[in-house]
Amino acid sequence: METLESRVSRLEYYIKLLSGTSEQEAKPFIDLVVRNQLTKKEVEEILILCEDTKNEYIEQKAEGLTDFVPLLTQFVGMLNYKLNPRETVESLRYQPSYQDVMNEFFEIIQWIRD
Repeated sequence: METLESRVSRLEYYIKLLSGTSEQEAKPFIDLVVRNQLTKKEVEEILILCEDTKNEYIEQKAEGLTDFVPLLTQFVGMLNYKLNPRETVESLRYQPSYQDVMNEFFEIIQWIRD
């Protein structure tokens, strides 16, 4: 069972997240964080994963690769167990730093679903 102190700490973190970003930019990802009750450490791990994935995407694209399914599979495999991969990709599409790679992943997910 979660302690009151850890709950308060998490809520303080959510408030800090909300106050530090524009509403339109942050809303989908912040909603995802709050709905899934992620901790600050878990969010940091996700952002590191996103940064690593973005860098790998840029590198692969520069090498002329056009199939990013393996990169998506790697991303999903390393994603926090609390998160739904499709919802995560959809929410991260609105984060300017990860827009290109998440749009690519979103298209792959849409193609797989059809």
